[in-house]
Amino acid sequence: MLELTMATVSGEDAGATAGMTMAEAPSEPGAVLRVGRDGTVCRLGTPEDWLFVSRVHLEFLCGPEGVWQVTWLQGSQPDPASEVRVTVGEYAQPVGYGATVVLPYGGSGEIVIQDRTAPRSVNVGFYHEP
Repeated sequence: MLELTMATVSGEDAGATAGMTMAEAPSEPGAVLRVGRDGTVCRLGTPEDWLFVSRVHLEFLCGPEGVWQVTWLQGSQPDPASEVRVTVGEYAQPVGYGATVVLPYGGSGEIVIQDRTAPRSVNVGFYHEP
């Protein structure tokens, strides 16, 4: 099972959070969870006017052995308006535009989509239940 929680954060004060949502999916090959502005295909939807987030920005996909990975999908622009990083424990890793990162089995962490032009972010916490 992969459990996701998402918080949208706006403003200089990190305490200015605009709500939290949750989604989960069983660790079965082919299971998918998406994060982005398009609520018709994304289980976790960001504000529609936050254009630094693509319509479908992140895709979590469960592979054949029940291992989850996250991909920063390339949008319609050649240069993204955001940066994405994965943090697990004390280790932070930037995610390249169009790149895929394997999530730790039985682990937890956070994926942050950071606006490059304003103090806004989308914080997606994950927990991969063994």
